[in-house]
Amino acid sequence: MYKRIVVCVDGSETSQKALTAALQMARDSGGQVRIIHIIEELAQLVAYDPYGGYPGDLTKVLHDSGVKLLNDAMDIAKAAGVSAEQLLIESRGKRLADVVTQAAADFNADLLVVGTHGRRGMGRVLLGSGAEQIIRQAELPVLVIRSSETEEVKP
Repeated sequence: MYKRIVVCVDGSETSQKALTAALQMARDSGGQVRIIHIIEELAQLVAYDPYGGYPGDLTKVLHDSGVKLLNDAMDIAKAAGVSAEQLLIESRGKRLADVVTQAAADFNADLLVVGTHGRRGMGRVLLGSGAEQIIRQAELPVLVIRSSETEEVKP
């Protein structure tokens, strides 16, 4: 059984499902969970100002949103009776897979749980697959939670 589980949350429906799965597994095994949220540099580049760098407002919004996501996830973990901790990571200049796998290694995790949006075709080519990168790079088991078949997948 898995005792040290890292789960990534980003506010999507699939990350909520991943959180639920991670908490259930931890509760069943008497384990603990580290809930992580990553602020990606790419999200900040959308509002990049060539004269002043990153707008402070966007950075604050992303940070505050991440804190709220983590706090909400911690409330869910507490209600489930699972020992949990949270970690907000800013990944400036780092690949998502590098950041996630390092967070798992730092926690000495024996399982990593991630959601995937199930993009296909051009959406996958343009946006990439964070889950796929993580699976390829991780040196520990990765549980990937997919969106439901009836859920609309957006590119």
